Amino acid sequence: MRGGVVVDAVSSLAPSSPARALAREVLIRGPISRGDLATRLGLSVASLTRLSRPLLDAGVLRESEEAGAASIGRPVRPLEVSPDAHRFAGVKLTGDTASAVATNFRADVVGAGERTLPGHAVEDVVGAIVDAVADLGAMDRFSGIGISIGGRVNADSSVLRAPFLGWRDVPLADLVQQRTGLPVVVENDVVALTIAEQWFGAGRGEKDFAVLTVGAGVGYGLVINDVVIAPPDAGLGLVGHFPLEPDGPRCTDGHRGCSSAVLTIPAIRSRFAASTGDQRSYEEVLALAAQGHPVAGAVVESAGAALGLLVSAVANLTMVDLVILSGEGMALADVAAPSLHAAIDAHRDPEASPVRLSRQPTDFAQWARGAAAVAIQRTILGTLR
Repeated sequence: MRGGVVVDAVSSLAPSSPARALAREVLIRGPISRGDLATRLGLSVASLTRLSRPLLDAGVLRESEEAGAASIGRPVRPLEVSPDAHRFAGVKLTGDTASAVATNFRADVVGAGERTLPGHAVEDVVGAIVDAVADLGAMDRFSGIGISIGGRVNADSSVLRAPFLGWRDVPLADLVQQRTGLPVVVENDVVALTIAEQWFGAGRGEKDFAVLTVGAGVGYGLVINDVVIAPPDAGLGLVGHFPLEPDGPRCTDGHRGCSSAVLTIPAIRSRFAASTGDQRSYEEVLALAAQGHPVAGAVVESAGAALGLLVSAVANLTMVDLVILSGEGMALADVAAPSLHAAIDAHRDPEASPVRLSRQPTDFAQWARGAAAVAIQRTILGTLR
């Protein structure tokens, strides 16, 4: 099985090992010469050659076809990741669907599909996951499967709590692995998205940044000194309790004016309906706001200011200057851009570094890609189950 070959080849890679650092450096910066790699990693060329050999043999790395000039002797070939040598499946679970993508080793999406969940029973969800992956191609094409889910996930890839599915203590990775025969890893969806941004997206090459997502809930990811901060409580959605409007509406947990009560898709739809008696989709509310509708405009402007306050709070408390905005509800940042930026400016020290905002795609394929990125990362780390 291809997954077994890859894992065996890199199974000795501890999270802080030179071989792991080599693999990730090539993944992020390749094609890159052995000399440049040795300099960046503080290794001798001989040590780098020794560490790279098993990764070359396994097809994780390859020599680029574009040869570079050597000062003495024959031209040298830079190292790069073999993007098409391995395929990974990523699945994003919601309360309704299993959205799946197939990616190469660089997390480029090469196929996508979706299955509706027939129910929330564990066997129904596992079946939908397996079917969604099978829709992407034969199982033996894949080196591993990543699954992301809104909720708390244990280090062994079991789901401790998934509110949208009503789950507690479900050994999801084991169940999917039994059905597919592939290595499987499960991660919280925002953590997975943050890993994807760190390795393959807007955070690539950045040592410190934050991720904010808006959709059915509000999510928050953080990378400090090139490490994703993901304690056990990362899956609780704690940023959803952050207070933004002292006189705002209450969330389902009774918190007044928290981010869940003012930023989410249901919250914005509810505020519009409460003022007009008109039930509109989220997209319709945003479109009305852009067209100058007074109520929609007020709701969206208020939400944009709240988002700006949240962005500035994240930047102020963590001292990062890059905040990545994602999630299926983040079109708010586009429509409410003036109030968003005004709020950021109002809550930042005028001498502080400007906050850089990176607006990312908002479809479910990006969440599924995050799940695949976790599978890729765990393969590089040598810890994929």
